Amino acid sequence: MSASHPHAAPLTADQLLPEYADALDAFAEDLRIQRNASVHTVRNYTADVRSLMTFLTEDDGQALALADIELGNLRQWLMDQSRRGAAPGTLARRIAAIRAFSLFCTRTGRMERNPAARLASPRRGSRLPAVLQQSQAGAVLDRTRTAERPTAGTIGDDELPHTDAGGTDERGVDDSVDERGTAGNEDERITDTGTEDIDPRARAVALRDAAIVEVLYATGVRVSELAALDLDDIDRERRLLTVLGKGNKERRVPYGVPAAEALARWISDGRPVLSGAAPQPSTDARSAIFLGVRGGRINVRQVRDVVHRATSAVDGVADLSPHGLRHSAATHMVENGADLRQVQEFLGHATLSSTQIYTHVSLGRLSESYFRAHPRA
Repeated sequence: MSASHPHAAPLTADQLLPEYADALDAFAEDLRIQRNASVHTVRNYTADVRSLMTFLTEDDGQALALADIELGNLRQWLMDQSRRGAAPGTLARRIAAIRAFSLFCTRTGRMERNPAARLASPRRGSRLPAVLQQSQAGAVLDRTRTAERPTAGTIGDDELPHTDAGGTDERGVDDSVDERGTAGNEDERITDTGTEDIDPRARAVALRDAAIVEVLYATGVRVSELAALDLDDIDRERRLLTVLGKGNKERRVPYGVPAAEALARWISDGRPVLSGAAPQPSTDARSAIFLGVRGGRINVRQVRDVVHRATSAVDGVADLSPHGLRHSAATHMVENGADLRQVQEFLGHATLSSTQIYTHVSLGRLSESYFRAHPRA
């Protein structure tokens, strides 16, 4: 079979070969229950497998049986993905998804052999993550400490009406931008009138934003991990946060005095104001550390907006994402002599190879300093 005319858009469950649709549903359930994969992983892996199935389906609805899929078919699909502009990192994830699906199908008897066993991943470039200089991080955090008296103007929370009660859907940055929309943004902004009496909700949002930025940088937690934090996760005496990471793995993360102070100000002075915005707050909202302006648990898109505003407001600092603050925290620890194994545990990385990127970042900084400062460079 030749997939010479691939469909422009992924096929729906009704359009897929029944064998394909059944296998895809079973694979998604296996990811959720047996592998305890995150919502983000389940969504991406099933979308990648659906893309392959769409590619292998002719315009008349005919498709290869699962047992007849060969390595060559997988390579044709990947070549088509590359021609469509998929980046090496995206291709690597799609290969991982197809490997997992093929292994699932052989394990469950849907395939006699695994066609993806010899499927090679593309080499990924050593692109370094965007990070702040230590002085820049200090400038961003110093600016957030003006939270007690917000600058006159508009403090935007940019929450969609349906998101405040929502959870912490773990999403890529590009996905959140695509789905943000504009409806409801205007009436979610809080304006400080500039009068002597500052709007309590404006101050509450400023206190919250300051605490969010401080905690993200202090702990290096992922944006989804921060949004999922509950009040009971704070150990104030020992300055530790209990974080539930990928694969439901729990870890304890320390935080410093500035983050402790910012958290205390938010919880005592700011949180009660936003909590009161919800006439009947849900159990989830009552337990959450960070809230949106409507009183529900904050979500990851709103946290990203907070960090974007905080970093872009400082001259000379690039507009950064929460993941950029995570990268910055880890890089600064390595630069200041932290052991790589300790940084691995701090970040919740499953393998040391994921943490080693920060040695590359630090070496890159060293090279820049050398060529700028050494008289014979």
